[in-house]
Amino acid sequence: MKLASLKNGRDGTLVVVSKDLTRAFAVGDRYPTMQSALDDWKNAALWLTALSFRLRSDEPAPGEFAFDPRQCASPLPRAYQWADGSAYVNHVELVRRARGAEMPESFRHDPLMYQGGSDFFLGPTDDIVVADEKWGADFEGEIAVILKDAPAGIPAEKAEEKIALLMLANDVSLRNLVPAELAKGFGFFQSKPPSAFSPVAVTPEELEEEWRNAPAALVSGESRHVWKDSRVRLPLRVDLNGQPFGRADAGVDMVFNFARLIAHAAKTRPLKAGTIVGSGTVSNKDSSVGSSCVAEKRMLETIADGEAKTPFLRDGDVVRIEMLDENGRSIFGAIEQRVRVGAQGQGEQGEQ
Repeated sequence: MKLASLKNGRDGTLVVVSKDLTRAFAVGDRYPTMQSALDDWKNAALWLTALSFRLRSDEPAPGEFAFDPRQCASPLPRAYQWADGSAYVNHVELVRRARGAEMPESFRHDPLMYQGGSDFFLGPTDDIVVADEKWGADFEGEIAVILKDAPAGIPAEKAEEKIALLMLANDVSLRNLVPAELAKGFGFFQSKPPSAFSPVAVTPEELEEEWRNAPAALVSGESRHVWKDSRVRLPLRVDLNGQPFGRADAGVDMVFNFARLIAHAAKTRPLKAGTIVGSGTVSNKDSSVGSSCVAEKRMLETIADGEAKTPFLRDGDVVRIEMLDENGRSIFGAIEQRVRVGAQGQGEQGEQ
């Protein structure tokens, strides 16, 4: 099942989308928004799945229309919580190496995670607005999951069943504001403007073997339990100004899968339906596949040549983030955003 939110007020209008992303129809009053469906996910998932079968026929479904990502808000235009991890430890290690520091060994066993702003997300084709080019705007290609209700203290082996939907993310960062913020010892704030998500969020079943093709077995006494893989084993396609920038495989070098990230986030607090958990920048040890953010490419340049050469985003740059299935079809639709430098006023009520 594939779902999207059309721009309409603060929380959008929930629509069901066809597998090929060409057709859609509004769900109606029963679940008018994505959050309303998540609040009643056990029942809503069954009802929405039944509705989605209408779009599998060649015959037009009543009320269907042509799906256009430009009309989409984020699948959740705003969320109760946005927690972004750093599952690809290679990315963190490169950050340290570029400045001549070693990465603490604990980072390989205990995930990094920060809580980002979630009261306003960009739509998949909305401009990235930056007041000053000197702030060093960057994109970060990620995978993200939307959760059902998850209790505090949930163990990793039970965490995957709390995933309702998956989507792609562009966790926009202002790199030149990061050092001063982190030096205060209190984390990110101004350096993390609104993030963007893919036009469509999909249930794990839509990914089939790309989600569960390498289960890890857990042994408890004499019983054997299966801990599903909880990662997407496909390349994340990142382009900048129409040219390939990164093709890192999201299933490779992911040290902490989504089950681990969810368990980490829920260690001391419940995670309510609609919580979004991000993977962090998708990154592979094989640098030949490129990078999912400008900062990582600059780190590799610094390590190899002693200086970074690739500039951060400039006015008019276009970023595209997408994932294709094994048949070359887009799974989530594409995040495609243009950078606008010097503009203000983003996120006022009514924009969505």
